[in-house]
Amino acid sequence: MARIAGVDIPDNKRGEISLTYIFGIGRRSAQKILSQANVSWDKKVKDWNDDEANAVRAVIAEQFRIEGSLKSEVQMSIKRLMDIGCYRGLRHRKGLPVRGQTTKNNARTRKGKRKTVANKKKATKG
Repeated sequence: MARIAGVDIPDNKRGEISLTYIFGIGRRSAQKILSQANVSWDKKVKDWNDDEANAVRAVIAEQFRIEGSLKSEVQMSIKRLMDIGCYRGLRHRKGLPVRGQTTKNNARTRKGKRKTVANKKKATKG
């Protein structure tokens, strides 16, 4: 396993795919990183030599915000929305979908497990 930015990336996959295991790097970013480091996208990580691995590390370090710093930045943005009390912040605070999705039937990922509410019993005549 190669270790880049504190993350073990898989050796047996292509570099383009392996770099996506780092939070904050997707396919397109991985392609840009490998192009700037002069490493083939199709080359597997286990076939990288030390110079290639160091070049990839250097490009990531100087041009990308990843892992811990990116996660903290995202959390600070969410906290700011909640503090100013905007609509998106209120949705975050209530644990509901933020981006306009319907909540009548779906949204189970955000709302959590169903909390069944029993129906009121009808009064019998008598």
